[in-house]
Amino acid sequence: MIIDCHGHYTTAPPQLGEYREAQRAALALDPDHVGERGTVEISDDELIESLETNQLRLQRERGIDLTVFSPRASWMGHHIGNEHTSRFWSEHCNDIIRRICDLYPDNFAPVCQLPQSPGAGIDSSVRELRRCVEELGFVGCNLNPDPSGGNWTGPPLFDSYWHPLYEVMCELDVPAMIHVSATCNPHFHSTGSHYLGADTTAFMQALTSGLFRDFPTMRWVIPHGGGAVPYHWGRFKGMAEENAASGWPSLDELMRNIYFDTCVYHQPGVDLLVDVVPTDNILFASEMVGAVKGQDPDTGEYYDDTKRYVERADLTDEQRAKIFETNVRHVYPRLVVPSSDPQQVSS
Repeated sequence: MIIDCHGHYTTAPPQLGEYREAQRAALALDPDHVGERGTVEISDDELIESLETNQLRLQRERGIDLTVFSPRASWMGHHIGNEHTSRFWSEHCNDIIRRICDLYPDNFAPVCQLPQSPGAGIDSSVRELRRCVEELGFVGCNLNPDPSGGNWTGPPLFDSYWHPLYEVMCELDVPAMIHVSATCNPHFHSTGSHYLGADTTAFMQALTSGLFRDFPTMRWVIPHGGGAVPYHWGRFKGMAEENAASGWPSLDELMRNIYFDTCVYHQPGVDLLVDVVPTDNILFASEMVGAVKGQDPDTGEYYDDTKRYVERADLTDEQRAKIFETNVRHVYPRLVVPSSDPQQVSS
């Protein structure tokens, strides 16, 4: 079985974007606007159409059985508005993901976004995580290490601010994918630099703090191949060794809790990833439909068809099976994997 641990609903019907624009318009008049949760009227047929022509079509064409599916990352936009803005927006986005997984239970498994907001407490995120996991059957969450949108004004991931959320993650036995959203800082391109820089930053914050000693069962998935980490593995390994007396964990210790995905869009990148990072810490992912949708003119293949790269990498059959399925099951223990072939819903 091929399980893709990193998919986003990037093809939502326009009503979802219209709801967000209405939020923005109200905030432009009053930055403290609270308003009401309101509704997003999207029919099942509209959801089906948006998926059948996009994610589901690509699943079938590329031989992917199941996608761990979350709201569109670049739209999480935690820097927009206030705590109420993020709460209402996150609830709507998560409810739509639940509906999709009900329509296609053999194709998608739900992961939630959290209603983070700069300067706000973490309690709202804890409540939404509990709602999504305990009431709606979600299998994980996306955690934004920088809800300020590229300004990095909030507490680092090792700060005690995050502890209530980590405690609930451990209690519920769900992982977090460490995933920023769009940036409002002109120094960073959202998907080209902010995403990859945040991946590397999250890894370094874990390395310098040893926070997993306080949360030994917590699991992080750092996407996009771990940012710069595999390429600079020797740098991180050497720094960890030099700072062992200061409490830094070794990379072996750190990798008991951290996993990287295969959202790396060329063969040499995946070859490096599987050569450097232990196989047990790599999860298959494509992020489709995501940041890079086009075809490589040198190969004629789609950049985000990452299954091809894993198939061609220098791996044993056992290693490849771990990356495609076994590791994902381990990291997402609440994941219910269908025993039969995926079934499609028809409108």
